[in-house]
Amino acid sequence: MSVPESCRGLRGKLIVSCQAVAGDAFYGPDLMARFALAAVAGGAAGIRANGPEDIRAIRQVTAVPIIGIQKSVHPDGRILITGSFESAHALVEAGASMIALDCTARGQRYGAFDRVRRIREELGVPVLADIATMDEALASADAGADMVLPTLRGYTPDTEEVTAFDPRFIEELVGRLGVPVIAEGRIVSPAQAREAIAAGAFAVVVGTAITRPKDITGWFATAVEHEFRCQTRETYFVGVDLGGTNTKFGVVSSTGTLVFDSFVPTPAGGGREALLDNVKRAIREARRRAAELGIAIEAAGIATAGWVDARTGRIAYATGNLPGWTGTPVAEEVSADCGLPVAVENDANALAAAEKRFGAAREWTDFVCITLGTGVGSGCYVGGALHRGAHFFANALGHMVLIPDGIPCNCGQRGCLEVYCNAAALVRYAGGEFPSAADAIAAANAGDANAAAAIRTLGGHLAQGCAALVQLLDPQGIVLSGGLAMNNPQLLAAVSERLPPLVSVWDRRGLSLVSSGLGYFGGVLGAAALACDRWR
Repeated sequence: MSVPESCRGLRGKLIVSCQAVAGDAFYGPDLMARFALAAVAGGAAGIRANGPEDIRAIRQVTAVPIIGIQKSVHPDGRILITGSFESAHALVEAGASMIALDCTARGQRYGAFDRVRRIREELGVPVLADIATMDEALASADAGADMVLPTLRGYTPDTEEVTAFDPRFIEELVGRLGVPVIAEGRIVSPAQAREAIAAGAFAVVVGTAITRPKDITGWFATAVEHEFRCQTRETYFVGVDLGGTNTKFGVVSSTGTLVFDSFVPTPAGGGREALLDNVKRAIREARRRAAELGIAIEAAGIATAGWVDARTGRIAYATGNLPGWTGTPVAEEVSADCGLPVAVENDANALAAAEKRFGAAREWTDFVCITLGTGVGSGCYVGGALHRGAHFFANALGHMVLIPDGIPCNCGQRGCLEVYCNAAALVRYAGGEFPSAADAIAAANAGDANAAAAIRTLGGHLAQGCAALVQLLDPQGIVLSGGLAMNNPQLLAAVSERLPPLVSVWDRRGLSLVSSGLGYFGGVLGAAALACDRWR
């Protein structure tokens, strides 16, 4: 990969964007020069600046490379970065070491690629392409750009959904381009800057987070005031728990009080639209009941079977229990209907969030919550944070193979833990004597030996699954939740008895094994907790 001589000193370094808009307290060449001087003193290896006046002032106080740009309003009424060759020429005369220009689709319509060629040939300085998409990056490299920056990602019509820095896009650019990639855009912390370098960025540009005190102050002021409101007044959220059999929903306060609760049958076989309509109706009903109580709803949370891309609220994958659910943009669809911020999460992860916020795991940083019902799921916290995995498919305890070539599972495998530890399995272990798992649990509590034996059998299989989790994660505790764990002390006793011999150094772990106390609407509480997190 060829790197222009004037850019080599920027490799693996920080570039600070020193810009201020008219009306800002720090607007003006002298003040921008002071910002640049402070940035260089702090370790910046380069500066990005707007306009010949600022660049000339900055050049007088530092010799580091300067990326020059000129923002100007074009005929379509929007600002364009370095929209003419003449502006680039003025920037170089003022002391710019290289020129950046808008090479998005819009910039290309205004002749960006012709300017790339002329600047390189006639001004003899490197040219940097500000882009928003992969196609624009590839085209810019082909047109002769020396470097590519995703500066405009999130600011063009086809990328407006991007609202945060994404190191994966940097990694994709680095993997496909033959020119260096400088990370720029929405980088607001040292951790994100490190992520950019780890993704392969040649250098990192940071602007607002360093050189705009008004914006930085605004971030802190908003956070402080918002958290103060959260701490000093009770807020309310809608929680929806979309299960394969029933859809539970309710209104939950920020302190965990279930103000209202209800449930309706889930149209599991009705496909995507039926499921979405079901969730939307549940939220409308919850808001109606909240309004009757004089309660304002801040946000909504949805816990659902299936794996969820929690960043976008889209269903990454759902089994045949909810046909057509895979790929559904749940957050987008529901938010458009209710006008609220919407958080969407896997139902087992939501239960773990409920235990962390309101339940048995409030004092734990590392724990696993296992849900036992029609299926078997799990959610876990690692180091105090909800663990989802690289592709949002983590915590699939129910689909760990327990018995090779065993009973078929609806996921397509055979012998999964789920088919040995779910409600149907308990009925099967009792020889079909009881019509449902709830009946078997009630019989065991009443002293029925057959039902008790069935629970011990299920507990033995569950202990094997728990042993794998304990060996892998070394949690502080395991919480058993869901219909099979409710009012079922014999299951807890069976797992507590069978688990220790399966785990190494058991006596040094101090692991707690408990049943959830959150009850039937634990998933609703978890969905509301995640809605609160999203709102905050």
